[in-house]
Amino acid sequence: MLTNPVLISVVVMVVLSLIKVNILIALILAAITGGLISGMGLGETMTILIEGMGGNAETALSYILLGALAFAIGKTGAAEILALKIGSVIKNKKFVFIFLIAVIACLSQNLIPVHIAFIPILIPPLITVMNKLKIDRRAVACALTFGLKAPYIMIPAGFGLIFHNIIRDSLIENGVNVVTEMVWKSMILPGFGMIIGLFIAILISYRKPREYTETKVIEVDTDYTIDTNLTCSHIGAIIGAIAAFTIQITTGSLPLGAIIGLAMMLVFGAFKWNDMDDILTGGIELMGFIAFVMLVASGYASVIRATGGVDSLVEASVNIMGGSKLISAFLMLLIGLVITMGIGTSFGTIPILAAIFVPIAMAMGFSPAATIALVGTAGALGDAGSPASDSTLGPTAGLNVDGQHDHIWGTSVPTFLHYNIPLLIMGTIAAVLL
Repeated sequence: MLTNPVLISVVVMVVLSLIKVNILIALILAAITGGLISGMGLGETMTILIEGMGGNAETALSYILLGALAFAIGKTGAAEILALKIGSVIKNKKFVFIFLIAVIACLSQNLIPVHIAFIPILIPPLITVMNKLKIDRRAVACALTFGLKAPYIMIPAGFGLIFHNIIRDSLIENGVNVVTEMVWKSMILPGFGMIIGLFIAILISYRKPREYTETKVIEVDTDYTIDTNLTCSHIGAIIGAIAAFTIQITTGSLPLGAIIGLAMMLVFGAFKWNDMDDILTGGIELMGFIAFVMLVASGYASVIRATGGVDSLVEASVNIMGGSKLISAFLMLLIGLVITMGIGTSFGTIPILAAIFVPIAMAMGFSPAATIALVGTAGALGDAGSPASDSTLGPTAGLNVDGQHDHIWGTSVPTFLHYNIPLLIMGTIAAVLL
């Protein structure tokens, strides 16, 4: 197992990230490492990496266009008004503020499924408020990542419905007949583990005040005295946002929703035609890096699959499972953690895990509900904490607007500790009990 190309590749990626090598470079070097160890040549590895980047092309395009939409809304000042409204209500209640951020993030997955696109709109104007309240941004990172992840695990709506349907279809393809309604019931215990992690992060780990240097990057009146009346540009921004959400929900296309939203903002005067180039450039600045990381992560996933190391990793684990369901569940979830940490996406990992785990689960006598818990939790493990995941990249993009929040030590490590450990424990319990 110690010579497994997948395991070594993921370790390389994590170590490089921890010593602050850019995540794009870390992913490429980790892919090359895994490919060479598995016996593939350098040229073959790079070919698979580049060809595999197309797997996240729609996602990358979505992020760029949603970034442009977010930038356009930000230019109207609507986000600042929302930030001021939140600040005026919260006043000095820092814990209420952080939990409110978690609630808003939850809504971005289910009620208004825009995923991370709300972060660059809402969070930068709130940085000054956070500084005034002396909030440790690691707590806010944990709140944001919770809202980006926990709802799709437990709630079958928006991105949650997509996730649950992927689990359902993947299990059916591998010989286990399940229905969508079974998924949320099996994932309640793992999701509850994330709730525990959220409270520990906010109320224990990062409850102490933390000072940050005031900068001129984001200027917000923390006395909440500016005029917050809606103007035509604000109304245009609201109409554009509603249009984007509606189109996205009805068509299932994030890029189309963003384009329609921008068009509606233009029609209703939120910005002028001559501003379009600046808005698209701003969108690339906001979300471009994340889009490129997702592209490379998709290529990295292709290399991981091509190494053949996933199968051998599982086979090596089976030998030490014996007949214990407890040990089997725990080891399978550990494998899921390693794989998802490397790939950086729960949604893309589920079909891979299901093909490997379902035969093992059936042989070990796990029920369909327990198999759902195993596959779903294994896929969810590693999404929080992975340097390549949008669940960590998104929060960092908002919190590091003034250069005072580190991606690895400020977002990835805190979310890894507070969410993967509870998920691992509660997922194991769920698999044994169901």
